[in-house]
Amino acid sequence: MEKHRFKFVIPTMVIVAIGSIFMLRNYFQEVSTRDSVLLVVIATIFSGMIAYLLFPYNNEEKPDPKPESSKKKVSK
Repeated sequence: MEKHRFKFVIPTMVIVAIGSIFMLRNYFQEVSTRDSVLLVVIATIFSGMIAYLLFPYNNEEKPDPKPESSKKKVSK
């Protein structure tokens, strides 16, 4: 069931990696290559951990019960 959570985590990590590479190459040329690689890796892992914790885990096997207020009352 963890596969459902990774549907959001992996794309988030890819977006952060691409964005951080783009920003480091265009706006911060003075950062060395070793440091920029380290920053990209740390940012990608950190964003994956945050996304894993923040996106909720929904157990799709159990449907939600219907609320009592939505049931129609029958008049006699």
